[in-house]
Amino acid sequence: MLTWEQFEKAAPEMARFGAQRMSEKVMYIGTLRKDGYPRVHPFTPFVSSGRLFAFMYPTSPKGHDLKRDGRYVIHSLVKDWNGADGEFTITGRARLIEDEITRGIAVQGCPYTPTGNYICFEFLVEECLTNNYVDGKPQLARWKESTSKS
Repeated sequence: MLTWEQFEKAAPEMARFGAQRMSEKVMYIGTLRKDGYPRVHPFTPFVSSGRLFAFMYPTSPKGHDLKRDGRYVIHSLVKDWNGADGEFTITGRARLIEDEITRGIAVQGCPYTPTGNYICFEFLVEECLTNNYVDGKPQLARWKESTSKS
């Protein structure tokens, strides 16, 4: 799995589109509950020093889910019925950040001031899907880490 910076190098157009969608602040993350059922949460991921992070409350269900099973899917907001601004989806694995150096890197790029009790996750990228509509027709593009290696 790749850091955001590595993903940018492997799929620059997709990463640029994803960064634009993340700049709108709120996205959705899908995680797996303890009983195996999926769950969706709004959250605010951000990039700092080429790495994709998010802070959350330590009592957050999404944090509990990610600690137990790091698999995730992140999906952008869809702004209208027609999906005119397109869609951005990435999947991979999240890891809890426990060292202060990496947490400091995350804090530097965070668009808000996380309190001391927030927990932090880094999201590694395995797959990406974009969908843009041209003349009302979907234009899908998919990238997967294993298919991008030479």
